[in-house]
Amino acid sequence: MTAQQIRQQFLDFFKSKEHQIVSSAPIVVKNDPTLMFTNAGMNQFKDLFLGEATIKYLRVADTQRCLRVSGKHNDLEEVGIDTYHHTMFEMLGNWSFGDYFKKDAIAWSWELLTAVYQLPKNRLYVTIFEGDDKEGLPKDQEAFDFWKQFVDEDKILLGNKKDNFWEMGETGPCGPCSEIHFDSRPDEERSQIEGATLVNADHPQVIEIWNNVFMQFNRLKDGSLKTLPAQHVDTGMGFERLVRVIQNKTSNYDTDVFQPMIQFIAEKSGIAYGKEEKTDIAMRVMSDHIRAIAFAIADGQLPSNNKAGYVIRRILRRAVRYAYQYLNLKEPFLNQLVPLLADQFKGVFDELYSQKDFVQKVVLEEENSFLRTLEKGISRFEGIITDGFTGVHHFENEKAISIDERLTDTVSGNFAFELYDTFGFPIDLTELMAREKGLEVDMQGFETELQKQKERSRAATAVDTEDWIKVTVGDEVEFVGYDDLEIHAHILKYRKVTAKGKEQYQLVLDRTPFYAESGGQVGDAGLLIGEGEEIKITDTKKENGLFIHFVDALPKNLEANFVARVDSQKRMLTENNHSATHLLHAALKMVLGSHVNQKGSLVNENVLRFDFSHFSKVTDEELKKIEGIVNEKIRENIALKEERNVPYQQALDSGVTALFGEKYGDFVRVITFQDGYSKELCGGTHVPTTGQIGYFKIVSESAVAAGVRRIEAITAIKAETFINEQDELLKSLKEILKKPTDLAKTVEALVEENNKLKKEVEKAVLAKASGLKDELKAKVENINGINFIAEMVALPNAEAIKNVAYQLKDVVENLYVVLAANIDDKPLLTVMISENLIKEKGMNAGNIVRELAKEIQGGGGGQPFFATAGGKNVEGLIAALTKAKSFIV
Repeated sequence: MTAQQIRQQFLDFFKSKEHQIVSSAPIVVKNDPTLMFTNAGMNQFKDLFLGEATIKYLRVADTQRCLRVSGKHNDLEEVGIDTYHHTMFEMLGNWSFGDYFKKDAIAWSWELLTAVYQLPKNRLYVTIFEGDDKEGLPKDQEAFDFWKQFVDEDKILLGNKKDNFWEMGETGPCGPCSEIHFDSRPDEERSQIEGATLVNADHPQVIEIWNNVFMQFNRLKDGSLKTLPAQHVDTGMGFERLVRVIQNKTSNYDTDVFQPMIQFIAEKSGIAYGKEEKTDIAMRVMSDHIRAIAFAIADGQLPSNNKAGYVIRRILRRAVRYAYQYLNLKEPFLNQLVPLLADQFKGVFDELYSQKDFVQKVVLEEENSFLRTLEKGISRFEGIITDGFTGVHHFENEKAISIDERLTDTVSGNFAFELYDTFGFPIDLTELMAREKGLEVDMQGFETELQKQKERSRAATAVDTEDWIKVTVGDEVEFVGYDDLEIHAHILKYRKVTAKGKEQYQLVLDRTPFYAESGGQVGDAGLLIGEGEEIKITDTKKENGLFIHFVDALPKNLEANFVARVDSQKRMLTENNHSATHLLHAALKMVLGSHVNQKGSLVNENVLRFDFSHFSKVTDEELKKIEGIVNEKIRENIALKEERNVPYQQALDSGVTALFGEKYGDFVRVITFQDGYSKELCGGTHVPTTGQIGYFKIVSESAVAAGVRRIEAITAIKAETFINEQDELLKSLKEILKKPTDLAKTVEALVEENNKLKKEVEKAVLAKASGLKDELKAKVENINGINFIAEMVALPNAEAIKNVAYQLKDVVENLYVVLAANIDDKPLLTVMISENLIKEKGMNAGNIVRELAKEIQGGGGGQPFFATAGGKNVEGLIAALTKAKSFIV
């Protein structure tokens, strides 16, 4: 069977068992502060397990895109090295929300594996939870008894808490689990060593393929376990591993899931797969990593320098580094795998196929950027090794490696970390380059610096969240904010949260008019009023389906009857900007083309920011057209057409715009501003008619990433203020220029005149510098064969001084010159040294200028033949000139 057939048989099997087949959630998690990425199939159902959302289907089956490269579940360093770990992988799952439990889950998993997929029963082993005395948890006897109906007892193995008690994180839903393992070793080897001894022993051919998790508990912050409102089944079967065992392969990478990409890489690199371990690993890494990269970008996460974006960038750079280092692919290549991958998943995850051109463009740009960085890092490495023989080498971050350290054949851990942190060099690449030079890396020093960085990161993002405390009975939360801005409500529960040293409280109300931050629109603020006090609600966010209201202090009586009142002015201004983004999106498609798709947005009371896919700068003429269309629609005063609870497929069939990376339910909300113009799926709040927006003004257009542009704009009062300020500026300019008839021509003439004067000044400075060269040449002092000059000079800028230094170098042999200048009350030192003195005397301008800079309370650097330094203390220039002579050897 092909991988496609295997996946479809899983879904068809559970459909026959009355399961609703649902689509995969995006790989990038939203509205859950505990996760960056979907790392397990159960993530999208977390609110159902916690009893915080209504269960629509008691039985569900799906294939879920997952990513495990951060946090507790981090397999990145094993990827490509072994046969079965991946960054992005598919998790086939069947789910029961308070319906069937262990008996049916076990029976169906056995039926599917042995009757449908026809895996040999004698190669299958199962594990159950052995219990844990510390937790007060007994052995899972129930699961054991059910398994005995299908499996010999010697193939039912007891597992400890680590292997057979599944937890998503430090807190959250959890429970005992029962794994199914497959032994794919040859019969001869199986006859010698019993497979049971190799289960959960990291044997590459005895692997877990399915895990039946029986969700019974919620792990609280204090570590205790609380029984969930209902018992659930959460199963996960690694698709790539399943395909491997069905196709009788010894590695996931030998299946038709990965081989098309691996063979493409082999063909393009001219290196056959299966010939050498290092090149094989490189091809496996590339074929795996492009999946995680491509799907994350398709789901809306662009590579960047922070949070989830940094993780994606790190994965991409790891793949590029393997291609560069082991396959000699020095030009961008990874992006060429995107169309191949998109075709492979067409009909399964169409998000990628629909955006393959965009995704490929982003990957290409990231590759180009990193290859440039890689070259710089390698040059930096070569420079430190060479420069290490000449004395102390200082870096931009003021870390150094001395001659003494260099002579011990050790590359500083500080420097290795700089390559890692600044240039994205994995430490093993630095070690490889060091070994080629006969050196070792100070790994202890590197680990120390890495740990410091991790601690800084943890401190910056640390959030201490206490458990929820119930106030009144109930779990359902009703959002009424589309229709009302003020209602009566009760507090259901609250908890304390500490972040960056600040304590806040989070409240959940039984009814709320407060819109929770989502879809780019910021959360509402307002008041909670009850029994003579007003509590400010500073923000509202959504977490696992709950509306979380942020307050700095708790009401004195938590059980009171409150009035929840939204800040109507902030809401109205925010709505102006949100509705304007819909009008803008439609206008962009009209002017630029149908390829335009939203890639992100921010909508608050002050500004709207709209990111969209487009491969070139939007011209001024295009921006004018876009702005004109939006304002035309505002003047038409189009009434909002809002449709709630529309079946999802019906909405799509009507031509609605859906956003990639969003997880839509079975029923959606459709927002239309004029049929045939703007029709989008959206959960945000909007103006009743477009006339309320008043006016729309674009204030900037810029690049965000490869293939992604950003427009920032303002509306209503902000737009009016902006236009008034521009008008006042024009009036001021006209007054200054004596009210010219043509302002543009007058300014143009002034600029031209200014440029002419600048050129005349430059000529005068050059003439003065040329004369100064002769004066300085006459002051040469020969010391031990070195022609030494150390003088104060009166020139207007650093460029003129540099020019003099180079002129002297051309006419004076064996030159060592130090020039000092006071430029606008700031000290400047310039050092120039002839190349022969660098080779013969070991002199280094960069090292010298750094020492001299101490006299002016500054710093600097440069090349061995030319360097400069600035500082704070002009009075120290004379001392620096005096000190300069001490470097002559």
